[in-house]
Amino acid sequence: MHSSSVCPVSKLERLLVATDRSEYSEGAVREAIRFAGQCSSTLYVMTVLEPDPDVQYKSIGSSMFREEEEALQHLFSVKTRALQQGLSCEAFLRKGSKPEEVIVEEALQRKVDMIVLGRHGRRGFMNLLVGTVPSKVIGEAPCKVLVVPKGAKGGCATILVATDGSEHSMEAASQAVAIAKRCGSSFIAVSVARSQGEMDLALTQVTKIAEMCAGEGLPAETLTGVGKPCEVINGLAMSRDVTLIVVGTYGSTGLRKLIMGSTTEKIIGLADCAVLVVRAPSGV
Repeated sequence: MHSSSVCPVSKLERLLVATDRSEYSEGAVREAIRFAGQCSSTLYVMTVLEPDPDVQYKSIGSSMFREEEEALQHLFSVKTRALQQGLSCEAFLRKGSKPEEVIVEEALQRKVDMIVLGRHGRRGFMNLLVGTVPSKVIGEAPCKVLVVPKGAKGGCATILVATDGSEHSMEAASQAVAIAKRCGSSFIAVSVARSQGEMDLALTQVTKIAEMCAGEGLPAETLTGVGKPCEVINGLAMSRDVTLIVVGTYGSTGLRKLIMGSTTEKIIGLADCAVLVVRAPSGV
């Protein structure tokens, strides 16, 4: 992004990063600390210990104690990094067989404005291409969710918003425009048709985003394509050196099935950059 002192996202008072203590959570931790610093956010750092079904009852005490100690050490190291940056930070350990429920519950109780997750993890935790935890967090979260690959560059220098015309993707576009305006980002709007016959509809969708940008005095590039949305979107993101993809939580039918179900997981799972997932306000 052009100014490291600018808070990219409005109303980011409370930020929650969920880490599984693996190397794949490092990108999420790094970006959470960066966002909290830029936005003067309170940072919550959490990890979830899951019961191991392979551990025999007679040895579960020592095994769980060791894992709990390792988890607490990890949380302490992350909190130390945050405190060294002058942040307000709280770190805590939770236990549960369903990490996604624990994460969402904490987000609700603490009224966080954004959850940050890493992209792969061990034993299925935060493993977007295999497990269901991230999908459930994204589906149930009361706020935005930022998913960060380990090697992501970070920042908001170039933003790509994927639109299908649904209310959720339009809310994503609105927030993407706000981020780009705050940070002086390059802005790309893309809509993907599954067949040539849907190209007019795809063009209509990106035109709406271009008009939204024009109203904010923000230059925007509009692109359409034909094919599988996840492949087209990620291909464009790589070729344009995009640093942040913004998508809506849900889509609709036909062309509007862009941001829904397995497509969302593939976009997030294959992206080289961070992906911000946005939902429309309740009742929309």
